[in-house]
Amino acid sequence: MIMATMRIPFGTMTITPTSKRLVMDCLERGRVSGGKLVREFEEKVASLLGVSEVVGVSSGTDADTLALAVLHDFGANRGDECIVPALSYVATGHAVIHAGFRPVFVDIDPDTLNLNVAAVEAAITPRTKAIMPVHVMGKPAPMDEITAIAQKHRLFVIEDAAEAWGALYKGKPAGALADMAAFSSYVAHIITTGDGGIVSTDREDFAEILRSLRGHGRACACKVCISTVSGGQCEKRFADPAIGDRRFHFERIGYSSRMNDLEAALGIGSMEVYDDIISVRHRNLTQMIAGFARFEEFLWTFREESFERIGPHAFPFVVKPGAPFTRDALIVHLQRNGIDPRTLFTSIPTQCGGYEFLGYKLGDFPHTEYVGKQGIHIGVHQDITPEDVQYFLDVVEDFIRSNIGTV
Repeated sequence: MIMATMRIPFGTMTITPTSKRLVMDCLERGRVSGGKLVREFEEKVASLLGVSEVVGVSSGTDADTLALAVLHDFGANRGDECIVPALSYVATGHAVIHAGFRPVFVDIDPDTLNLNVAAVEAAITPRTKAIMPVHVMGKPAPMDEITAIAQKHRLFVIEDAAEAWGALYKGKPAGALADMAAFSSYVAHIITTGDGGIVSTDREDFAEILRSLRGHGRACACKVCISTVSGGQCEKRFADPAIGDRRFHFERIGYSSRMNDLEAALGIGSMEVYDDIISVRHRNLTQMIAGFARFEEFLWTFREESFERIGPHAFPFVVKPGAPFTRDALIVHLQRNGIDPRTLFTSIPTQCGGYEFLGYKLGDFPHTEYVGKQGIHIGVHQDITPEDVQYFLDVVEDFIRSNIGTV
């Protein structure tokens, strides 16, 4: 039966009274570019993650890109390599290329959807400069093993934590597990600024370069620009005669990737309700994982281990080989019953256009490619109730019964 309305949309966005007030304050002041609200948001996120530095940028893709671009100040050259999982949102691959690196893709562990550690070490060459593990669907990547490999080969590690707000790995939050981490604060993520993202790090030198990179590579990298915030005169602006006007001196190739105060206003409001959002979304996620135990003959999903908390971004599941139905038929059934499913990510190097120049071919990443053909995910967001989750489980059970008889 086709429902008149969508009962379980993929995502939602919580707009708090604080966000509304701060947005109106920005508009009334006539200052909406990145200023004091961006810095307030950065400080709040740094406190949440337990790191010393957070730099707000314009998207999660830019967060990945700028984090990698920092490495050009530490010996990386254009065309050097960064190892990434083949399974991720395509922006991960794009970011590596935009930052001037060559992506080297590795297959996943099908039990976790995260990159295969053995494949990482096998992919290292003299041109490898970094590893970028992705916490796919909020499940922490095997960071101990990745860190050990990186230390052995003197590589940088950058977490792609776009989907990992709220994730914990052995007691530490995603975002505090590597040299840098990149988060997305896009609509429907746990912390949202509309568009936007952040880079977290414990290194002040990295943060200064990030602030330069997000502003076209300019030489000034203050945490808050007095000229932007109040229109006041910066004492550092003409302090160095060798470069003249610091505000318009550019010392590296940068990007236009700044977060603005309107976006930060939304993020500050999200921070107020962060714990509540995490609690509800994690409840929904664990209810779905437990409910799928009855479908394990035909559908796979990940599990939460004792040493971790999965960041409750979304709920992934994969149609197993030999199932008496297709992934696409299940998607249509969910849609007809008011549930908004998405296909899971495809293999970036072999199932996405534009990557042919790297020379990969279908079959190079069998686990990733299988997920690309058979994977689904749905939202676990804060507007979903336990009754909604049970409805979703019942809809899946009805579909399986209609194809095989009983579950």
